[in-house]
Amino acid sequence: MKNRLILLMVLSLAAPAAALSEEGHEHDGLDDFSGIEIEDGHAAHSKEGHQHEEEGHGHADDGHEEKGHGGHGDDDGHGHDEAASDVELSEAQQRIAGIETMIAKRQSLGDAITAPGEAMLNMYRTTKVISRIPAQVMKRHVRLGDHVKKGQRLVTLSSVEMADAQGALMAAHVELRRVEKLGRKVVSEKRFVMAQITFQLAYAKVNAYGMTKKQIESLVKTGDATRATGEFHLLSFQDGTVMSDDFKVGELSNPAEELMEISDESVLWIEARLTPEDAARVELGTPARIKVGQRWLSGKVLQARHTLDETTRTLAVHIEVENRNDELHPGQFVTAVIEGKKKRHGIVVPVEAVLRSPDGDWQLFVQTAPGRFEPKEIEILETVGDQMLIGGIAPGTVIVGKGAFFVQSEMAKGGFDPHNH
Repeated sequence: MKNRLILLMVLSLAAPAAALSEEGHEHDGLDDFSGIEIEDGHAAHSKEGHQHEEEGHGHADDGHEEKGHGGHGDDDGHGHDEAASDVELSEAQQRIAGIETMIAKRQSLGDAITAPGEAMLNMYRTTKVISRIPAQVMKRHVRLGDHVKKGQRLVTLSSVEMADAQGALMAAHVELRRVEKLGRKVVSEKRFVMAQITFQLAYAKVNAYGMTKKQIESLVKTGDATRATGEFHLLSFQDGTVMSDDFKVGELSNPAEELMEISDESVLWIEARLTPEDAARVELGTPARIKVGQRWLSGKVLQARHTLDETTRTLAVHIEVENRNDELHPGQFVTAVIEGKKKRHGIVVPVEAVLRSPDGDWQLFVQTAPGRFEPKEIEILETVGDQMLIGGIAPGTVIVGKGAFFVQSEMAKGGFDPHNH
């Protein structure tokens, strides 16, 4: 009981001191008696203070954004630039990039008829090399794939029949020279005429067997009958390439047996297979485009068959196409795009001149001044091979026909710099 009174007295004396120090340090003198309550109070006080710090930090961030990042884009000139509206290229840049301009012209373009095709030799520019008489192959002068000129020696042959004909020619020539030397006063008219006829017949026979006039004259000028060995040369009838040479030196060649085939590959045929309905929409002379890999070649319809293929039930159309760079070879499969009879009129440009703009529209590049180009949106009306019929530009406009992709790339590089550097 005594101890309890002492404790009450101590508490009554400590209470005013605790009250006086509550604002300064509420923890002093109370930790030993009310730990739980003090801990709760301290937690609440700490939480309130922490929230205050967060709010203050948030205000600081808000102020930083308003005066820093927000104003950086709008007020100090370091924001995004708009895309450039044109691009200027030097002559050197245009030359290196292969940029070519063209004048847009109003033309007609037929509806597209697409069909598979196969490259083949132009039969009108192909010759076969044969022997007209039985002969043995003595020497080969050219090989498969060689380019030859008209009149060039291809192969040397030897024939018993040719030897007999050459011997008769030499004898006839000797007789003709004799009667011509004796003159008509000594030799009868009949003998003189007979000598001429005999020589002419012998000459014609040797020529028909395969010797050219130049070869015959060279033989006759020698005046040596021992030169009638039966050898003769087959010459090329045209400029071209040796497409086949299926023979061996020493073998016997029979008449009409092909020794070589010479063809001019600078102009080939494409045989396209069309349905009867599509074939009815095609006219001779109609322009066509031939796709070889990723390249396009120009051609025109040369001829069309009038009988259906029994297996495919299609009609063959021959398209003549220039092949001067040797890009196409016989037997190669291609895609043929032929213009139909139904025509549309407008500006016709190469497909490579038209590109997608950044917003997805079709556009090409117009030259506004030497070396300066700007994009122009257009409308695509028809596509036939690598040609496009478009609307949206006037005839006479100078546009980029080749190298448009480079122009677009340069514009993209020069027209968007996030910091205007």
